[in-house]
Amino acid sequence: MTSILDTRAATPAPGLAHCVHPAGALLGEGTLWSPREQVLYWVDILGRRLHRFRPATGARSSWAFDEEISTLAERANAPGLIVTLRRGFALFDPGADAAPRYLHRPEAGLPGNRFNDGKCDAQGRFWAGTMDFDCVAPSGALYRYDPDGRCTRHDEGFAVTNGPTWSADGRTLYFNDTINSRIYAYDFEAGAGTLSNKRLWLAFAPGDGVPDGMTTDAAGRLWISHWGGACVSCHDPVTARELCRVPLPTSHVTNCAFGGADMRTLFISTARTGLTPEQLAGQPLAGGLFAVAMDSPGLPAGLFGG
Repeated sequence: MTSILDTRAATPAPGLAHCVHPAGALLGEGTLWSPREQVLYWVDILGRRLHRFRPATGARSSWAFDEEISTLAERANAPGLIVTLRRGFALFDPGADAAPRYLHRPEAGLPGNRFNDGKCDAQGRFWAGTMDFDCVAPSGALYRYDPDGRCTRHDEGFAVTNGPTWSADGRTLYFNDTINSRIYAYDFEAGAGTLSNKRLWLAFAPGDGVPDGMTTDAAGRLWISHWGGACVSCHDPVTARELCRVPLPTSHVTNCAFGGADMRTLFISTARTGLTPEQLAGQPLAGGLFAVAMDSPGLPAGLFGG
């Protein structure tokens, strides 16, 4: 109960967001802070690139891929990353001169689908969702990929998936049905890695964009990116009540992750795709990576156990 009480007692006070990498990404996503390297990884899905930003020096690196790369997590027991490419789960080591190595392709019979957002749970399992490449057909699903190579489908019927993230106590998983502007909560059984009791947790109001990537802070609050809403909003994990917003100077806000040496910086990715030439002229930083100082820390990302 501590995290819930803390959440209700203090409203977070974010600073002003500023652009730290004006990358012009077509579809920025997959923000991940690496405590091991003290860097922020993120991707441009449609640009087929993995980016790395080192806040201490401002250094930037990037890697090009032959297909879409959408999300990633660090490995606990080996160097490198687990990533989702268009067709499935793969391993990739930015420090090695080698191509990614596919582990599993769960949707070989759905050529119109691709992977989108995902994260590791605290037990080292990688959760990721698929979506219709055209964002229309409800052909997407939520998968769990285990370190031993097992892959399990847990829910389906989504045109676009985003998230997931977990409550601070690890007993609830939140997952986004982006096209329908809904965020669902599931009871999460950590030992078995199973979901139950799906229920609507939050529906976005018309004109407020749709829910994209999200993360959880150390007090248990959820921070949700608004595609088409030009902000990241912060919510109570139980009531879903909005506590504050971080405004961005571009409308398509896609993902967010806490990082920095003290975990008090919120990094935010954005996108250029879907904006008209007139909108892009008024949003020169669209597709950039932003950072905002926070008065409370986030949680470290889960590591993949394989």
